Amino acid sequence: MNKIDVCVSPALYSLHHNPESVVVVVDILRATSAICAAFMNGVKHIIPIGTIDEARACKEKGYMVAAERDGLVLDFADFGNSPFNFTPERVAGRDIVYSTTNGTQAIQMASGAHHVVVGAYFNISALARWIVAQKRDVVILCAGWKNRFSLEDTLYAGALAHQLIGSGAFETICDATNAALDLWQVAHHDLQNYVLKAAQKARLAKHGLDDVIDYCHTPDLSNIIPLLDGERLVPVEA
Repeated sequence: MNKIDVCVSPALYSLHHNPESVVVVVDILRATSAICAAFMNGVKHIIPIGTIDEARACKEKGYMVAAERDGLVLDFADFGNSPFNFTPERVAGRDIVYSTTNGTQAIQMASGAHHVVVGAYFNISALARWIVAQKRDVVILCAGWKNRFSLEDTLYAGALAHQLIGSGAFETICDATNAALDLWQVAHHDLQNYVLKAAQKARLAKHGLDDVIDYCHTPDLSNIIPLLDGERLVPVEA
């Protein structure tokens, strides 16, 4: 039976790294939700970039760039990382370079795994089915906030682990996974209100960016799994 690990911070990823595993990168508010929204709305590829300088260089080469730091759109970028920005009119058929405070760095960190995929509530059930079909151990990597624990990301890890264990194909001996499962059991009956206590809610509200919170916690809007293929994310249908 395959195993589930939850890594609650990128700072701990070296302790969970398994080159034969599937790594699910999650940054619910807002990077991985935005990536899934972009593929829902027809983006061709997303190219995750770690640094501001790399993102700026891509803009100078003519790429459309979505980039933010601390929630604010960078001055050279076309837009930031709200899922509402990735509309069909803007992204359908396009390659988008994407750089965020936490999420894209986590994707790059995980790139040595067998598969790296992007998780959000939008694709949670499809993602669980896809992972089960891979028949590999899974690491759920929470992007967090500048290496700090993130309530909303760990809640999602618990939700995904719950589905995977419910499939009968997975088990866990990881304390972080069990903690995430317990957190999910506490929160899932009233998720929209529970997540309001997350620090990221306050950070977003400070800049008037917390309009996405309910949307980012809406399950099963998509069957598309963003999969890292080389240096770009491509859509895979579950």
